[in-house]
Amino acid sequence: MYPLLFRSVLSRLDPEFAHHLGALVIRAAGVGPVASAVRTATAADPSQRVRALGLTFESPFGVAAGFDKNVTMVRGLRALGFGHVEVGTITALPQPGNPKPRLFRLVADRAVINRMGFNNEGADVAARRLRALRRSRRRPVIGVNIGKSRAVAVEDATTDYVRSARLLAPLADYLVVNVSSPNTPGLRGLQAVETLRPLLTAVLEAAGATPLLVKIAPDLADDEVGDIARLAVDVGLSGIIATNTTIARDGLRTPASTVEAAGAGGLSGAPLKQRALEVLDLVRAAVPADFVVISAGGVETASDVRERLAHGATLVQGYTAFLYRGPLWARQINRGLAARG
Repeated sequence: MYPLLFRSVLSRLDPEFAHHLGALVIRAAGVGPVASAVRTATAADPSQRVRALGLTFESPFGVAAGFDKNVTMVRGLRALGFGHVEVGTITALPQPGNPKPRLFRLVADRAVINRMGFNNEGADVAARRLRALRRSRRRPVIGVNIGKSRAVAVEDATTDYVRSARLLAPLADYLVVNVSSPNTPGLRGLQAVETLRPLLTAVLEAAGATPLLVKIAPDLADDEVGDIARLAVDVGLSGIIATNTTIARDGLRTPASTVEAAGAGGLSGAPLKQRALEVLDLVRAAVPADFVVISAGGVETASDVRERLAHGATLVQGYTAFLYRGPLWARQINRGLAARG
């Protein structure tokens, strides 16, 4: 039914507007008796539980940052079967993001281009919502992804990240430093090892006992991936998330004129699959066996999740395929994982 709904209705709507409509449905799925009923049909088999970061994840499959930017859908996403939800990216200062339109579907590629620009209501609002969630027994593991406020100069980025970390880390199950979005000017430059080391060290201190991870881009050279992975271990991080969206546009089926019209931004979805798997291999080769590696990028099926786990991922995240698979996506993956044991 969902493929028909997507083709006949949703694909004709502005993508960002369609996302907001979907958010209404997801929030409704997380309320009271509805949540219990939905959860019964979607939950992962207990055999799929993963112990990592000192936490128990009900499924190895979770929602990547970017889907729930303002901490409004967490209960609903758990009800739909996701084992964890990474909220954000959240910035210390509230910001509207980039001008619209800023989200574009590449349906032939089962992909999306976005240049959202960390649109969010800011760390103070997110903290209030996280406090309420902390009191709930019906919540998944919650990761909090933080980024640089656009109004803050790159040279002041560390202070900005630390402000968010001090406020949000005590309310998060794990915290993520996002230095890899292509949609905030100067942000990806923070991935240079000489810049990244003092940033991560400062945020790690601010995060206290909360596990800290860093999220990296797929567009790094192979040696840069290894350097950052070793740096993460050296400074005492708990893990790495690989990867964010890509600025590459290679091998797409969508007409070049359509891709060009969409313009700048990060590409996510199926075309990212191969590079995300390559980066996973590079990271895993550079870190100890017990170091947490979360794989994201081009994940759509239970087979994709199994492949990432077989290549050494501790956990797996998805986002873009939600648009193409619909609200039963996590259920499909959980059932597929259970069927193969």
